[in-house]
Amino acid sequence: MDDLDRKILAELQLDGRLTVTELAARVKLSVSPCHRRLRDLERTGAISGYRAVVDPAAVGLDFEALVFVTLRWEDQDTVTAFERAVAEVPFVVQAQRLFGETDYLLRVVTADLTAFQQLYDGRLAVLPGVQRLTSTLVMKHVVNNRPLPA
Repeated sequence: MDDLDRKILAELQLDGRLTVTELAARVKLSVSPCHRRLRDLERTGAISGYRAVVDPAAVGLDFEALVFVTLRWEDQDTVTAFERAVAEVPFVVQAQRLFGETDYLLRVVTADLTAFQQLYDGRLAVLPGVQRLTSTLVMKHVVNNRPLPA
């Protein structure tokens, strides 16, 4: 990965819908070499996909909470069962395993507080191995969907 690859990645993070021609112009490279580099970045996994960034409020998901999960046990079977089950909850839009006292951090979106409470009691609290859930509500996003540094 060189500086030119980093420039390509930076441009695509700002606008993933650029044509190869537009991308080549922005990074000051001819189209063929730019296209080759782009395919190499995709092939090696530096670019893992393309998608639309959807505003949650625009689709009725105005409520967001961060849920900290502590498991009863941290054996492989419990961890695997928990991770499989949490991956099936569509309102969990991000899940991260952590070092420290808390085992997982879940980012959850719902329509409102009532929907969150139902999700919390009906799906999250009964996930395999859960000992404790602690949640906090998101007031506002200060930094969101920031591109990775070049």
